[in-house]
Amino acid sequence: MSENCHVEPVNKDASAEELQEIEVVLLSVSGMGCQNCAARVRNSLVSLKGVVEARVDHTMGMAQVAYNPTLASADDLIAAVALAGGDGRHEYGAELAARR
Repeated sequence: MSENCHVEPVNKDASAEELQEIEVVLLSVSGMGCQNCAARVRNSLVSLKGVVEARVDHTMGMAQVAYNPTLASADDLIAAVALAGGDGRHEYGAELAARR
């Protein structure tokens, strides 16, 4: 793993608005090869308004996301995963695996 690959985690305190209604989904995520990839995907997800928490596992290729469905949609989550790889070296994709 090179120094250029290190990703600092984004810390987020969910707002009262985000916490009003919570839904949890599992996303199947492709393209992750290491823990830094998982951190990139997580950072992109938690930066999205409406997302309260995201747990991303690169070995399983899964992301569990808690979010407010009145502020973000599953399509927004999938788009955030794709945007996480917009540096020209990483390309990620996601699809909805399950709703809880």
